Amino acid sequence: MAERLVVLSDMWGVKKGLWITSYLGYLQQYYDIVFYDVQQLAHIDLAVNDKENLHQAFVDGGIDTAVAHLIRKERKASHYLAFSTGGTIAWRAGLRGLPMKSLYTVSPTRIREEEAKPECPMNIIFGGNDSFMPKESWAQKVGAELEVIPNFGHELYTDEKIISKVCQDLLTNVTQVKFKERKVV
Repeated sequence: MAERLVVLSDMWGVKKGLWITSYLGYLQQYYDIVFYDVQQLAHIDLAVNDKENLHQAFVDGGIDTAVAHLIRKERKASHYLAFSTGGTIAWRAGLRGLPMKSLYTVSPTRIREEEAKPECPMNIIFGGNDSFMPKESWAQKVGAELEVIPNFGHELYTDEKIISKVCQDLLTNVTQVKFKERKVV
């Protein structure tokens, strides 16, 4: 039986998320995938859908709404892959009791404001040029390890090299788990 992977989009959801199909294409053979457009989770429907308005809608309650809906919808322990604002939503949901087997998040925008981390294995990736990247002192305080990829900015998750790297990391994790399970039996 395939492991379950819950994927959370960035703030643009499917509107500017053609890149997400690359992740799904790589991973669908190995995971039972559930995808959430975080705009839909947050119940955001803007007349003017520009970056500033969208960001403000998430800050002004959209993140909290999305967290509440995710917790209500997801009751089974699963692996999580989340991008940008989706990473923040997954992080906060994990802190509020969302059952997580692991969290792999790329460019999670607002985790730098958190004082704790979810209790599960995690990968946190940022581009070296990402202005949203937390300081090293924050990482030490909450006990998180950041993987910083030089010469990339915030939307590094849309780059084919990063897509390949993230998928390989996730596939390695699932194949190692399967191997360990077979070895024990």
